[in-house]
Amino acid sequence: MTRAEENYLKTIFHLGDDQSNLISTNAIAEEMDTKPSSVTDMAKKLAEKGFLDYVRYKGVSLTPRGRKMALAIVRKHRLWEVFLVEKLDFTWDEVHEVAEQLEHIKSEKLIDQIDALLGHPKYDPHGDPIPSKDGEFLERDKQLLSEIPKQSLGVCVGVKDTSPNFLKFLDKNQIALGNTIQVLDIEEFDQSLTILVNDKELNISHQIASNLYVKKQN
Repeated sequence: MTRAEENYLKTIFHLGDDQSNLISTNAIAEEMDTKPSSVTDMAKKLAEKGFLDYVRYKGVSLTPRGRKMALAIVRKHRLWEVFLVEKLDFTWDEVHEVAEQLEHIKSEKLIDQIDALLGHPKYDPHGDPIPSKDGEFLERDKQLLSEIPKQSLGVCVGVKDTSPNFLKFLDKNQIALGNTIQVLDIEEFDQSLTILVNDKELNISHQIASNLYVKKQN
């Protein structure tokens, strides 16, 4: 497969992992910053190769073969992120762009060796599950911080937004995976939150809370 074809499969996987609905060409075009006509051309090409089911004017879904390929790409990407953080001292806001390049390496032996070297990690530095070689992965029991009520406790287990700017904001405020976060108050006007993390009170916007995943403790 070409790099572009792999990127399309990965994007479709992320947009419709529940597999219950067709993904529109417009949604794919918006996510990949390209023209809907270009998406349609690629969808037809991938359908001919057996990776997609394409329904004209409605959208696409991954075939079993396409889902298997997409999971393999996601596995490589997330393993590379762990490798960069644990072995090369990259920060979690630096790894995504580099992993985007490394995920297209074809050697299965290399990826298997990295997986073994890292001790077969289950999650990447952003809390996302890493598929096994067989395509199995463990989804966390999680919900957005913005969805838990006042006085609740939650352990931070992931981020919805993996952009460098958001991750740098979290680093600046010493919010990291594994931290226990208590919701002290929720502002009725704009749904902003006062939280307690690392024994420090912070005021965060609803937007920030809507990009933090926690596992509720009570």
